[in-house]
Amino acid sequence: MEPVRSAIAATPAYPYQAMSNLSRRKFLITAAGSAAGALWLAACGSPNKKSEDQAASPAGGAEAPELKAATLGFIALTDAAPLIIALEKGFFAKHGMPEVKVVKQTSWAATRDNLELGSSRGGIDGAHILTPMPYLLTAGKITKTKKPLPMVILARLNVNGQGLSLSNEFLADKVALKSPKLKEIADQKKASGKLLKAAMTFPGGTHDLWMRYWLSANGVDPNKDADLVVVPPPQMVANMQTGTMDTFCVGEPWNQRLVNKKLGYTAAITGELWKDHPEKAFSLRADWVQQNPKAAKALLMAVQEAQIWCQDPSNLDELCEITSKDKYFKASVSDIKPRLAGTFDFGDGRSVTDSPLRMHFWKDTDSYSFPYKSHDLWFLTENIRWGYLPPNTDTQALIAQVNRSDLWKEAAIAIGQEKAIPASDSRGKETFFDGIVFDPENPKAYLDSQKIKAMS
Repeated sequence: MEPVRSAIAATPAYPYQAMSNLSRRKFLITAAGSAAGALWLAACGSPNKKSEDQAASPAGGAEAPELKAATLGFIALTDAAPLIIALEKGFFAKHGMPEVKVVKQTSWAATRDNLELGSSRGGIDGAHILTPMPYLLTAGKITKTKKPLPMVILARLNVNGQGLSLSNEFLADKVALKSPKLKEIADQKKASGKLLKAAMTFPGGTHDLWMRYWLSANGVDPNKDADLVVVPPPQMVANMQTGTMDTFCVGEPWNQRLVNKKLGYTAAITGELWKDHPEKAFSLRADWVQQNPKAAKALLMAVQEAQIWCQDPSNLDELCEITSKDKYFKASVSDIKPRLAGTFDFGDGRSVTDSPLRMHFWKDTDSYSFPYKSHDLWFLTENIRWGYLPPNTDTQALIAQVNRSDLWKEAAIAIGQEKAIPASDSRGKETFFDGIVFDPENPKAYLDSQKIKAMS
């Protein structure tokens, strides 16, 4: 544990204000340069009008984007909705980028590969992405070339909205969020010569970390007592149907589809594991942002306005109709809508309506869209815990390089959403379902409190 002390504990995780806070004066100058966006919001109250009411008002003069196009990737998951809506409802065009493409990716590995290529070589410039991936790419841990691919995180696309699902085999034992029976089942499988088969979507990504946290909190060592495999999100249900896995962690609408098909049930939604946990991010290649800073801001403004639109309950039906199309999720409205509305049929007899733990895209104060650096520190700490990053990782420097909360604040002010800017880059201490607390001021104490981990 000594290397962790020197890397994580010795560098206070928290001169976050000094790392990224811009002065209020600079904010107001930026906002003045984007008066068109602010005036539009003031006139409408919120960006919830239909696209025909959104007269295109790209920022002019010094604020005009350097180019009109960008290619963004997404995976068929409900939390990709802000990118899709930004395209379909004209938010990208409104901010001077009418040629943006939003392109479906087959897997997170494909997203990684296409980010390495960049749009100039047939790939993508940015993406709806698992929050840890930009860090792993920047550190050169997951690139095919094994070289760093610097990335930036501009926004959190959502909080909550993922699920831990099980095959019907586990119904009799009522395995759920807290379940001592899970360890017993895993031990029985191991004794019979096979391990508990658990699927996630990408090593070191959010679903991997949720799965590992849940298993280990219930006494199951994910490296010794389970077999974790990678399965692209849209293929999860089919793999459960063929009996090739026991459990999976994935975003919606695939947990709902599993229940609708009566092929399994939801043991827990991830908001139960960690209330209002961060999930996907909007990320761009750092070189693209450096070359096109005004275009990057325009994209971010469009995504923020799309998040506000997605959060509005009056837009839910239209959101589901748009995203259900084959070119997007290729899923029925009945798979997409219930859990977005906060209605959860867990498939095991439990049901909840109007759950506060449903997926959220935006909040008027201390916005869900804001990329808290304390949350990124948790993701890095967990990646150290499970051996995806070395214990001597300079987490503070990596966060300073990747997380651009300063740009998020600029964009928020430009669209008239200054009230959504939190007071700090830290959301403070976070408490998990097993009672363990993550204090971003002391990540080493959090690591020490975890009994099961891969690191030495």
